[in-house]
Amino acid sequence: NVIGDSFRGATWVSIHNGGGVGWGEVINGGFGMVLEGNLESERRLKSMLYWDVNNGISRRSWARNEGAVFAIKRAMETEPKLKVTLPNMVDESLLNQM
Repeated sequence: NVIGDSFRGATWVSIHNGGGVGWGEVINGGFGMVLEGNLESERRLKSMLYWDVNNGISRRSWARNEGAVFAIKRAMETEPKLKVTLPNMVDESLLNQM
């Protein structure tokens, strides 16, 4: 996310250790933005947040999170330029056959 955020208008980004979650095993990212109340700031904000949020929803949908799949489908309906590959869901009855 942070690399995409940096290209889309974040004022600064950081990549850092995950802290108390799996110390030494997790990498987190963050961003900050200076918003000056002008049209350029508005453009950068929309571009960066759109990327950041939909990227997170996409990753969760690939993990087959039902709410995320619903949310990313709705986002693609709202914005025709957004194209996200959806996960293939497995019929649970096939998995339980032994």
